[in-house]
Amino acid sequence: MTLPEIDQDYLIEFLTRLLNTPSPTGFTEKAISLVEKELSAYPMLQLTRTRKGALVAVLPGKEEAPWHALTAHVDTLGAMVKEIKSNGRLKLTAIGGFAWNTVEGEGCRVFTSKGESVRGSLLLHKASTHVYGASVREDKRDDDAMEVRLDARTSSVDETRALGIEIGDFVAFDPRVEVTNGFVRSRHLDDKACVACLVAAIQAMTQAGLQPAYTTVFHFSNYEEVGHGAAAGIPEAVSELISVDMAAVGDGQNSDEFHSSLCVKDSGGPYHHGLSQRMRSLAESHGIAYKVDIYPHYGSDGEAFWRAGGDVAVALIGPGVDASHNYERTHTEALLATTQWVLAYLLEE
Repeated sequence: MTLPEIDQDYLIEFLTRLLNTPSPTGFTEKAISLVEKELSAYPMLQLTRTRKGALVAVLPGKEEAPWHALTAHVDTLGAMVKEIKSNGRLKLTAIGGFAWNTVEGEGCRVFTSKGESVRGSLLLHKASTHVYGASVREDKRDDDAMEVRLDARTSSVDETRALGIEIGDFVAFDPRVEVTNGFVRSRHLDDKACVACLVAAIQAMTQAGLQPAYTTVFHFSNYEEVGHGAAAGIPEAVSELISVDMAAVGDGQNSDEFHSSLCVKDSGGPYHHGLSQRMRSLAESHGIAYKVDIYPHYGSDGEAFWRAGGDVAVALIGPGVDASHNYERTHTEALLATTQWVLAYLLEE
């Protein structure tokens, strides 16, 4: 069967909106709400929230059983305020697995418990070469060395607290989204790129007047970066799960920015061989550009569901993303290939 046409402009436009919506793990309500509002345009979708805040959308299929599911996550790397320093600046604790040097010099926003926000930037405490000399190059970038310099007149604990900032406030780093020559360059393509692919697939299928072969659950998780995103919220009726998450690009990897990838093994071990083979066959039968890869320093929401006792087959696909957990980049070709692969899976008889 011919796959429905994907609205590429819509995919990129929605992805840009989602990337510009701050959502570090634990502070994802606005991003979940954005996806929920987008999907509310399709009355055939049954939308619910889990108690931990994930969004679950059920789309009835031609066949009620067995149920299938796909999952992608809206939460991103970020930080929280760990300490207000005597100089009025902030010491942070990281959310998720990233290194401070990847966001050194980046703009950020501190979200106060009263619903306000304060701009700032993350810097090495000894940031000035003219003052500290070689220390700027040589000092280790760790929790104690880094601080947020607030864009406010503050030089003490009391002055910073007067801004409404307290311990436990969330900090989001600027995504700096740019779309050029087919590339999408931004922080947090992991995994907002895949959320956009799922939403674009739903749009393409429904606008073509099609429905999935089987009742399908779309699970948009909000705790993946800390390891338990899809541990709950996937209905018991589901028999197989496709985790849609970015593919790691770098030395020794087969993935690149122009293909979607099938991950057959990561830090948690092999994925379900039979389901992975089906995904290969679907890609080949529809002429979808894909690669196969293994990610040694990687985990997914599919594995989170397995560890929570989920008795399902799991496979993992996603667009190639360069510099993951850094200033990331992918290409429109990889996004379209992933969306096509999702459509092929949804419509598979």
